[in-house]
Amino acid sequence: MGIENKRREILLSKEKIDERIEALGKTLTEDYKDKNLLVISLLKGSFIFTADLVRKIDLPVRIEFMTTSSYGHSEESTGQLKIVQDITADDLSEFDVLIVDDITDSALTMTGVMAILSKRNPKSLKACVLLDKPSRRKVSYVPDYVGFEIPDMFIVGYGLNYGDYYRNIDHVFAFVD
Repeated sequence: MGIENKRREILLSKEKIDERIEALGKTLTEDYKDKNLLVISLLKGSFIFTADLVRKIDLPVRIEFMTTSSYGHSEESTGQLKIVQDITADDLSEFDVLIVDDITDSALTMTGVMAILSKRNPKSLKACVLLDKPSRRKVSYVPDYVGFEIPDMFIVGYGLNYGDYYRNIDHVFAFVD
């Protein structure tokens, strides 16, 4: 049976996601007041989360995009970080940088991106993820801001994909038997 034929179980409703993003936006507004905030959205998965999040940050925000890949078309990370498209800024010394991603599981993508960006001398470098799966860590890492901690299951929707589909769904769900 193909995964598309399995039953869908909603883990996070649109309303629950919206409520949490509102709270994160307030926290980030407070934490980054009087700072020069640069948000770097890790594409493709975080584009919806980033768009919703930055609209809840009541500050001037510069936004850049970095395209990374570690999943391909699989349900599991390959463990290999690939920078498909880098940001345009080589020098980040005037910015407090916040990396935004859809999910952290193995943490290989986030720690790899942080290592790359830290060499560009940001004033500060932190991360905000919608979903955190700490049970899947392959390296020691804790995101600075987390929307939701979730169990070890394959989820899609709200930017997260399966075979480049389902990103447009307004909630997060799992395919179940």
